[in-house]
Parts: sequence; C-alpha cells; structure tokens
Amino acid sequence: MPRTKSIPTSSAPLIGQQAASGAPETGKKTQASKAANQPAKQAAMLQSNTSVCQTPEYWKAACAHLGRKDRVMKKLIAQYGAACLESHGDAFITLARSIVGQQISVKSAQSVWNRFNALPVEMTAQHVLQLSTESMRGAGLSARKAEYLLDLARHFDAGLLQADDWIAMGDEAIIAKLVSIRGVGRWTAEMFLIFHMMRPNVLPLDDVGLIKGISQNYFSGEPVSRNEIRELAQAWQPWCSVATWYIWRSLDPVPVA
Repeated sequence: MPRTKSIPTSSAPLIGQQAASGAPETGKKTQASKAANQPAKQAAMLQSNTSVCQTPEYWKAACAHLGRKDRVMKKLIAQYGAACLESHGDAFITLARSIVGQQISVKSAQSVWNRFNALPVEMTAQHVLQLSTESMRGAGLSARKAEYLLDLARHFDAGLLQADDWIAMGDEAIIAKLVSIRGVGRWTAEMFLIFHMMRPNVLPLDDVGLIKGISQNYFSGEPVSRNEIRELAQAWQPWCSVATWYIWRSLDPVPVA
C-alpha cells in the first residue's frame, strides 16, 4: 500500500517514494552526496548561450490542471507562477553542455564550459571536430568527456542527428536515438526533451532534484521510491514536465532554465 501520511493533494491516493538517488548522466549513477548539492541547477546547466525566454503554449492549461489536481502544485504555481521555461535553440549546444556538466558541480561545469566554449571559432559540430583532444583537455575536460563531445560532433556533422525531424516522433523514440550516442544517457535525453523540445509530459525518475523535491514537499523529507513518484505523478498527467519544473523551483527559487 502506498504511504498517505503527508499528501496534500486533492486526489488522496496519489503519492511517491524513492528508490535510488539517480544520476543525471551516461548510464552511470553519480554519488548521492555530490548530486544532492545541485538538485535543480544541474538541469539549468543545459541552457545555451542564446536561450530565449519562451513559455510553451500549453503552460497555462498545464498549470490550471495541476492546480486542480494537486494542492502542493497549486501552492507552488501561485508562488512561482510568474517565471517561464526557457527554450534552447541549438540542439548540439544543449547536448554538449549536458555532457560537460556530468558528475561535477554546477559552478565547475560552468567554468569548464566557458573555457571549452572559447576554443572553437563557433560552437558548432564542424568547428568542434577541428579541436585537438589536448586543447579540450586543457580547457578542463576529462579525456572521456572530450571523446564524448567529439562523438557527439561527429553524429551532428554526419547528419545522423536531425532534431528537426524529431518533432513528429514520440518521447521514447527520441530517447532511444539520443542514448545511442556515447556520453548521453536517459537523464540527459529527458532534459533535452524538456528544455530543448519542450515536451510537456516527461517524468525524469532519475533526477536527484525531482526526488529531493518530492520528498520535501510531499513526504516531510522522508525517502521516496520510483513507484511512489510514478503514483504521485498520475495526478500530473499529461503535464509531468511542468510539475517537475515547479518541483525544481521549490528547491531553488532562481528560475530553472
């Protein structure tokens, strides 16, 4: 039976729990002690250099639905409702930033990205392929991340990744394409769906910020499992991306990009 101890939702039997503090990367799990220090901002690292604040057309309808179904969401939306989700215009940069930010703090990730971003004439796949591994290592990237970024650039340069063609594809089909790239795991793909493609119903079960935020807002800080998160999120359907965004906001008032 699911726990119902601290559920301020209007539909009582909706609840969540925690299985493992998931890792936002390539199939490997980051240590919970590191990830807990950067819940919402790890996702914020995915913003491109020229992000434009753009609220999705579905945002108002999603907020109305969440406010009716979930009392916690109603409170969070009222508290943070003036903010907006930022859409990232460049698929390559969005994914490259996510690889740079894996398994390091947000501050460190930003510092490494700034140095890496200064290397090519322009941050495009073609220009990244002209970089040497040594110069990328000099910017603070590990040898593995340099390999991941070069592999990502090869995929884009060869036309193997055409984000414009993905508009008609389902979320899972896009995730399957992305995780075939070295260095891109399910979490990275889910962040791409939320922040680049602005898909409305993504529930990133391995996101540490989501796990922590649900624990704090619905379970008085007690651990929550993946099954409980799924059950709680039934009330959020079909707007799980929006609910996740507000959970992140509850942990960090700075708007999540």
